[in-house]
Amino acid sequence: MTQLLDTRSVRDYLLQLQQRIVTALENIDGELFISDDWQKEPTEPLRGNGRSRMLEGGQVFERAGVGFSHVQGDMMPPSATAARPQLAGRGFEALGVSLVFHPRNPYCPTVHMNVRLFIAQQEGAEPVFWFGGGMDLTPYYGFEEDARHFHGVCRDALAPFGETLYPRFKKWCDEYFYLKHRKEQRGIGGIFYDDFSELGFERGFDMMRSVGDAFLSAYLPIAEKRRVLPYGERERDFQNYRRGRYVEFNLVFDRGTVFGLQSGGRTESILLSLPPVVNWRYNWQPEPGTPEAKLYTDFLIARDWV
Repeated sequence: MTQLLDTRSVRDYLLQLQQRIVTALENIDGELFISDDWQKEPTEPLRGNGRSRMLEGGQVFERAGVGFSHVQGDMMPPSATAARPQLAGRGFEALGVSLVFHPRNPYCPTVHMNVRLFIAQQEGAEPVFWFGGGMDLTPYYGFEEDARHFHGVCRDALAPFGETLYPRFKKWCDEYFYLKHRKEQRGIGGIFYDDFSELGFERGFDMMRSVGDAFLSAYLPIAEKRRVLPYGERERDFQNYRRGRYVEFNLVFDRGTVFGLQSGGRTESILLSLPPVVNWRYNWQPEPGTPEAKLYTDFLIARDWV
């Protein structure tokens, strides 16, 4: 007998989470998100629908995107079967919420969060499901108290599901959000997990909700504190330079981006994570002893924060 998975409850939760986060951001920023609903045609290789919520040119957030998608396809793309080659050729269903916020103030960090469910399907066979997600923080100017707070909320969100999960997912995050060609962490990390089904469907869904529900508690106190700090052209220039690393990671290494593009997803929604303004410089290095240099020596390294 084929197992039935309650994707309706997952979808309802994800849409509610998206709206809750958008409302919280609008209250901080004072500007409203646009809502862009989209639908893939039934004749396309990738079918389904989604809702992209975007804020651009806000008072606090220069660009903030919160995307929901629920799609189905007849054949899993290579990025989804790399770790599970036995599932190649199966159909799939995937639904999730993913967000990236790029604040205007360089002292306010960029943040990413994602929670998702993936199901590989084949007629006559049990569906194979897994959960994935997490959240990570990318500061331009580091504050240890911010890193301790962010990681503390992540740890507490996972605590009800086993004391080994936070250190395991924290290490996974450090290893995943690493720019190999730069030999550099993307930020101060957080938690990351993928291909996760060991708790079963119901308990795994509970953990997804705990991670999703923890996001605002992890990020908003930091954003509220740092968004009012004064800054000048120097800080803004460094922020735009460091944003280049964010672009490099998302376009080269990010599994969600690669999966979306390989599966024929909606390009505008897939790339909503990219910053609006960014620059690169040839072989630039920060001057020793500066706040910019401290980001590299004290924060862009894998270390324990809690």
